[in-house]
Amino acid sequence: MQDPAKDPRILLPRLLPNLRAFAIGLSRNVVLADDIVQETILKAWSNLDKFDPNTNLEAWLFTILRNTYYSYLRKTRREVQDSEGSYAAGLVTKPAHDGRLAFSDFQRAFDQLSPEHREVLILIGASGYSTDEAAVMMGVAPGTVKSRASRARRRLAELMQLEEGEELFSGTDAVTASVLNRPGTSQA
Repeated sequence: MQDPAKDPRILLPRLLPNLRAFAIGLSRNVVLADDIVQETILKAWSNLDKFDPNTNLEAWLFTILRNTYYSYLRKTRREVQDSEGSYAAGLVTKPAHDGRLAFSDFQRAFDQLSPEHREVLILIGASGYSTDEAAVMMGVAPGTVKSRASRARRRLAELMQLEEGEELFSGTDAVTASVLNRPGTSQA
């Protein structure tokens, strides 16, 4: 039979003020200190079988409290305060599979274009050359480049069964989107 004067279940409530003072001293926050003391008591109570009654209960509890506090600091170091949810709202991403499917459709349609149409879309849309620069590279007049680009975009939209003004895919990379941009639309 254990001596009631050394029974940790009896001594533990008497040490609460000391634990609270120690927690406040560590955290400098009364609310956090109370949470840490509560967690310390829970940990100590669930591990009373591991406590040696011939040792100092207060020192054992202070060690648990200190470790609990430093664990809390490590855990919360990477947390971001976002009580209104504005940070979390900006972390939304679209599923990648939708983009892969749309890009696969784009590739199939692009491969069906004539070599001249693919060339003009790559030079003007994907590579970002001006009509005059593309005309020099292709060895044709600037007006020919403009008409080929217009016909190529129209044909690509037709192959992909896009309605007038419908976007191919939202959230796509700028290069792919620029291949499909109609004259007068902004590039990303």
